[in-house]
Amino acid sequence: MPAKDIYHDSVKNALIKDGWTITADPYYIIYKRLRLFADLGAERSISAQKGNDKIVIEVKSFINRSFIYDLERAVGQYIIYRNFFNKTAPDHQIYLAVTYGHR
Repeated sequence: MPAKDIYHDSVKNALIKDGWTITADPYYIIYKRLRLFADLGAERSISAQKGNDKIVIEVKSFINRSFIYDLERAVGQYIIYRNFFNKTAPDHQIYLAVTYGHR
């Protein structure tokens, strides 16, 4: 299992304060013989009639020397996860949580 990002707990706490329930930490993405890990799974009730919003969050901080390298990796990982979710959990939305600004 990969190490948690330095902003993992901050993102998790922000979701909880916003009314989300953390359902997975980490969130396992299993498709055929592949097993991937997104950082967090969460859900929140919309209303009694509509059900729940379900989200998965991948947390990334851009701490390497190259901002572009970090960006390429983060966007690539997001696209891979999104493609798997379209097949395995189409009721979930996936988000990429990133740091604001750069060094």
